[in-house]
Parts: sequence; C-alpha cells; structure tokens
Amino acid sequence: MTRRFDAIIIGAGQAGPSLAGRLTGAGMTVALIERKLFGGTCVNTGCTPTKTLVASAYAAHLARRGSEYGVVLNGPITIDMPRVKARADAVSANSRIGVEKWLRGMPGCTVIFGHARFEGPDAIRVGEELVSAPRIFINVGGRAAVPDMPGLGEVSYLTNSSMVALDQVPRHLVIVGGSYIGLEFAQMYRRFGAEVTVVEMGPRLIAREDEDISGAIRTILIDEGITVRTEAKCIGFSPRPDAVAVSIDCTSGEPEVIGSHVLLAVGRQPNTDDLDLDRAGLATDARGYITVDESLATNVPGIWALGDCNGRGAFTHTAYNDFEIVAANLLDGEQRRVSDRIPAYALYIDPPLGRVGMTIGQARATGRPLLIGERPMTRVARAIEKGETKGFMQVAVDADTRQILGAAILGTGGDEAIHGVLDMMNAGVSYTTLQRAVPIHPTVSELIPTMLSEMRPGQQARSRSAKGLQAV
Repeated sequence: MTRRFDAIIIGAGQAGPSLAGRLTGAGMTVALIERKLFGGTCVNTGCTPTKTLVASAYAAHLARRGSEYGVVLNGPITIDMPRVKARADAVSANSRIGVEKWLRGMPGCTVIFGHARFEGPDAIRVGEELVSAPRIFINVGGRAAVPDMPGLGEVSYLTNSSMVALDQVPRHLVIVGGSYIGLEFAQMYRRFGAEVTVVEMGPRLIAREDEDISGAIRTILIDEGITVRTEAKCIGFSPRPDAVAVSIDCTSGEPEVIGSHVLLAVGRQPNTDDLDLDRAGLATDARGYITVDESLATNVPGIWALGDCNGRGAFTHTAYNDFEIVAANLLDGEQRRVSDRIPAYALYIDPPLGRVGMTIGQARATGRPLLIGERPMTRVARAIEKGETKGFMQVAVDADTRQILGAAILGTGGDEAIHGVLDMMNAGVSYTTLQRAVPIHPTVSELIPTMLSEMRPGQQARSRSAKGLQAV
C-alpha cells in the first residue's frame, strides 16, 4: 500500500529539517527520508568537524608561538590526534543527534530511514515502502568528485569524508587540488605536524580569487612550511611500499612526490545519480545537478531541489537560504528568488578570507567606473595587537551609483568583519552609510570606513603583490 503525505522531503541536510518544521507548522503531514546521517555534509563531514579540527590546529600553532607573547612552555608541543579527533567527533555527534531528535519529535513529521528512489513525479520508493505526495523537495547534497586520473584505481586515497575520520597525523600528506577544501586541510595538518604538499593543475591557487589574494594565500602557506606545486598538468598515481607516488608535470621542481597519504580535493558532485530521477522526468545538467528556476522549482510541477544538488550554491548558508526562499514563496505569499542573494563565503585558513560580492577583477570586467579601496593588515591596530598582521582588505564601489560591488578581507577576523559590508550591500545603501559609521575600537571592522574614505579611481589603483601589501 502507498502511504500518502502532503509533502516529502528527501535528505536531512541543512534545508530539509527546517523546511519540515515550517511545513508541519502550517498543518501539513510530512515524510522526511534520510538514508545515512542526519545533518548532511555540514554536520558530518564538512563545516562542523573541519572547523573543529581547524580550532585544534590553531591552538597548536598559537602554542608554538607562545614565546612571542611572553608565554613560556616547558618542552615541545605534541599532538594527541585521537583526542583531537574525539573532540571533533563529539561536536558533530551532538549536532547530528540534535537534528534527528528534533525531527522524530516533530508533530506531523514521519521520519523514514532508507534510500529514496523516484517511482514517478509524485511517488518515492524506500525499500519495500511506497510513499507519495503532491509536493516533493529534494535535499540530497553532494560528495567529493573522484575524477578518472591515471593510476588512481591502484592506490589508496582520501576525500574530505575519510579525511575527518583519521586519528593519526600523516607523515607526508599530498593534497591534489589547490582550492578551498584542500587548502584548509593543508594548513590544518601542517600545524598537526605533517609534511604537506599541495598539487594544483592551474597556474595559481584558488583561481576564482584575484591574483593578489591568491598570491598572498600562497605566501601564507609557504611560510608555514607547506610545499605548493602549481601548473601540474599531468597528475598520475602509482603505489609504493607504504606510500603513494604522485607524478607531476610542473615547470619546476621534482617530477614526482612520494606521500604517505593522498587527499583528493578537486571538486564536488551532486548525490543525484542513484535517485532514478528519470522516472519522474526531472531534468539535470551535464554534471548531474538538478535544473531549477529562480524559485528552486524543477521542470516537473510540484518538485523542488534545494541545497548542493541544484548547482545554485555550494555552501551551508546558501542551502539554508534555499529553504527560506521555498518556505516564503509557498507559505508566506512572497516571491523570493535565488538571484536576490548576494554571494558571500569564507576560506577558513588562518588568517581567514571573508569574501562578498564581486572580486576586483569581476568588478573591472563590468566596465563600470570604479572606486577601489585597499588596506594592509599591518595598518590595522587589532591585528598588530594580536600579532597577526598577514593579509589585507579590499573593496570595490560603483563610482556612479555609490553601491558597494564587492569586498574581501584576508586577515584575522576577516570571516566575521566582512559581514558589515554584506549587510550594507543587502540594504542597498550607499557606501557612505558605512563610511560614516562609528565602529568600535580596536576591531578589524573599524578600518573598513577608513578604507572607504581612502578609495581611488579603479583604473588608478595599484595592483600590488601580496608582499607589497603586507609591507606597507
């Protein structure tokens, strides 16, 4: 027999549970299907465990620098990796248990554990059980992409999921991929004591960022003893006794790196390949992302896709915003759109990068007259007092409309301070509103108004290297 509900949600990631709360609160009966871990990527293999590990790595790094602050420790710093992992596991478990408990105790919500597959546009099979609903919401997330690379099938390798399960420090960690996930793990495990090599096919790290930010991040990592190999055009793998050889065709350096562990961090792919989407007639793009419109509706009436599986955002906060958009449109009579949100994200190395809106390069590519502001962290009192002066901040403003187009803060507290700019952009006000604010001293945020007061026409602003910015 078929069990009928008002709505079905597939996946208990960031968007699913909150959507279940709104729908049941509106009087609907909801079936929420989860096949593995409640909380999704963020809670189990993403933000929660990795940022907990980042915190442990930062503690180790700061302890090694103790003498700079007049703090003398007797003996060398050692890492108890099982305890580090246990701490991260506990933080993740608390979140996961909390999500599951909330859902199972939610009036009107039926939790079904198992693998969901479409039987039709309004029917889902979970094992032997068939459920149907006029509204179906897909929130299945994504996973690490594993490309077809020479020799990869002959060696053991890690992804972000298996990396957070390690309870040992690798002797030599080779990370294939020089973008956000790879760089966070690179610095983290270097601080835990591993030798680390980052291998990137492109000419520079995190290519979507401006060149000066990319260069500054490379300098930060190299200064901590991380080896960075870019322009690795022909990456291959071969087994060695208790190790893995990674072949690299670079313009300089040894053509091969021998690592005890290899981490693949070369992108993500959606968890849509085993849902039988074709039985519902759902359209996907060439990479498997479910095609959605501005309201996150698919091509099939009554079916929506939220979170990483729709290709419209790759972050926990965008997945949650997907829930907000769908709930507001369905239940509150609003007409919210995906394109209304201003892109913002962070890279959680130390110091972190907070980014909102356009990069400087993207702003210049629009052809608009620009005002560009820059300030090195060496001229931020809070950074000087903390002894953490690496990095800089930048902002781009439309000279005609006076609207902020984008900003970046690479520096201590940058992931938090960037929200002042994000708030102004969301409010749609002139940059002078922020320029005239009276911020608290001493903070990183207090120098944003100063930077806005010192802007120059975009074509006259100097393109400075990371070293130049840090030396000003």
